[in-house]
Amino acid sequence: MTGAAAATQSAAPSQQRQRRERPSTLALILNNRLAAVGLGILAVVVLAALAAPILPLADPDATDPANRLAPLFSAGHLLGTDALGRDMLSRLIWGTRVSLLVGFSASLIAAFFGSAIGLVAGYAGGRADQVLMRLIDLMMAFPYILLALAIVAILGPGLINALYAIAIVNVPFFARNIRGITVGLARREFVDAARLSGKGPLRILWSDIMPNVLPTIVITLSTTVGWMILETAGLSFLGLGAQPPQADLGSMLGDGRKVMFTAPTISLVPGLMIFLIVVSINLIGDGIRDALDPRLRSGALARPSFRTRMAKDRRRPQEEPIPADTSGGGHPGADRAGWNNEDHRDEAPILAVRDLRTDFHMGSEIYHATGGVDLVIRPGECLGLVGESGSGKSVTAMSIMGLVPSPPGVIAGGRIGFKGEDLAEASDRRIRQLRGGAVSHVFQDPLATLHPLFCVGDQIVEAIRAHQPLSRRDAETKARELLDLVRIPNAAQRMKALPHELSGGLRQRVSIAMALANDPELIIADEPTTALDVTVQAEVLRLLDELRRERNTAVLFITHDFGVVSEIADRVAVMYAGRIVETGRTEEILTQPAHPYTRMLIDCVPVMGEPERRLDAVPGRPPAVNRLPPGCAFADRCPRVEADCRTGEIPLEDKRGSLQARCLHPLSPGEALSGGATSKGSQGGKPHRPEPRYPGAHAQGTSP
Repeated sequence: MTGAAAATQSAAPSQQRQRRERPSTLALILNNRLAAVGLGILAVVVLAALAAPILPLADPDATDPANRLAPLFSAGHLLGTDALGRDMLSRLIWGTRVSLLVGFSASLIAAFFGSAIGLVAGYAGGRADQVLMRLIDLMMAFPYILLALAIVAILGPGLINALYAIAIVNVPFFARNIRGITVGLARREFVDAARLSGKGPLRILWSDIMPNVLPTIVITLSTTVGWMILETAGLSFLGLGAQPPQADLGSMLGDGRKVMFTAPTISLVPGLMIFLIVVSINLIGDGIRDALDPRLRSGALARPSFRTRMAKDRRRPQEEPIPADTSGGGHPGADRAGWNNEDHRDEAPILAVRDLRTDFHMGSEIYHATGGVDLVIRPGECLGLVGESGSGKSVTAMSIMGLVPSPPGVIAGGRIGFKGEDLAEASDRRIRQLRGGAVSHVFQDPLATLHPLFCVGDQIVEAIRAHQPLSRRDAETKARELLDLVRIPNAAQRMKALPHELSGGLRQRVSIAMALANDPELIIADEPTTALDVTVQAEVLRLLDELRRERNTAVLFITHDFGVVSEIADRVAVMYAGRIVETGRTEEILTQPAHPYTRMLIDCVPVMGEPERRLDAVPGRPPAVNRLPPGCAFADRCPRVEADCRTGEIPLEDKRGSLQARCLHPLSPGEALSGGATSKGSQGGKPHRPEPRYPGAHAQGTSP
């Protein structure tokens, strides 16, 4: 067997495991407890109805006046008999069979024609939309039950005619819902791209728009099935549906009304069956809707909780309690991520994260998004958290205040120390007090985080009044002062603007103003300049730098750009595969890093004045965090890898100066990597230091 064939065979089980990572649609439905209950109830009902011909049941139409109105659990009649002596159990099962057939058939007919009308009207627009929707409006102008009665009166009484009538009166319900969604989708960029690629209207409707409206069709269908069973029962109750001696649930209710007071079980039994069918179908519809929505396919279909769930067996570090005094040195955990930083030895940390572990439970797989993160930030200090996309930076930041959605996120271990208090042990009330107060977030996309329907001034006022006992007028005054502070022109007018009416830079300034509303002691900025142009980025960075110096605010600044780091950060922590691989003062990290990964990231930054310098990406890809290799996670991409790098736990150790690195074979000062992209990218084989990203910027190598 060749090596390639062996590799193919060994890779096959791995590929199968990857395909099984995401739960199947049935597994997602069963994971929803209410949907599973509904599915179980409906399955029993449907199986009983399908098995009616082979079950040992009495003739549902055979009368026995001598045994009329027999009570429940009578001999030979488990559910008793009706006014003509017919067996209620037999009529219930056969009647359920008829009602289910009519209800599902009418629902499918209405869903097909109504959805088709809605898709065509919403996508075509113009005159076609107007004509189709006015016809739908005309149908909706009549009460649906009266319209169904009129149709049955024209066609004549009978079960099939009742089916047609119920299906017709429910077509507008589908058409309206689907048309509204299609109108929004037809103007989206992915539909424009499909149209430009040469796809025809029918193909676009089927392959691009239909998958997006399918969850709505399913949930609408599930709701409509229940209504149609009720409507069919109503028509049969009035004598316009199933005709004697045929039984369905509605006709059984009609028969029971004559003896309601003397034998209430005659009506109660079919009524209870209708209730179970309708409730179970609605529960199943909710489960199917969630399972079909790709945004909810997380393996646990539930609304994210207020706070990230803490694992019951959460691992806690064995060290001494988190320090709250001013004795920053000599701590038993001083070898971890800057606990012993010389620039702030006499200051207690604002934030002290130790051995933080955050997992994502996706079906049967567990993804270790953070695998033991240690961070320390002191007053007035800016820590830059750097790494490739997917390295765990944002998860680390969101874990601090419990903002990782649960499910699927779980904090599996570690301590989150804020001024000596372990936030992992704090109550929900305490976390609510800190969020937006002592700890504020500035997210990457302000358009997604600001409420689109409220003006920005009202949102800042809400943030102020949530934490301070101020009147609305005083809060508005403070909001205007904050907008002036972040240098938004015409602050009084801008307060009345909606988020979409502001530019990206102004929206980000509004987010910063909101973050500063309650004088926070810690600001977590998660790539706040990524979506902005270079000029606006420079202004936002300088604004953050000035504000944190003036107010002595600690900043955790997340970015993947070393040019930004060189401008604002006092210290840098480099993340890879959910762990800190190197940390130290900014100047030392940029000029003489110890970890090869840090060196390769720095060498990917363009250098002004060196147009001939070739820029290559770091070769390879980061490992999957649900199957991390033993030893160093960077080993497969590292040009300095040795055999000992692939075994055992590699600790974060002091290397030189303020540098700590998780590496067995660190770089020497001034050493360039040999081989790979770095040697080709570095001019003359010498490593370089990234220049500040913006004109007039200066690197912050020391503390303020």
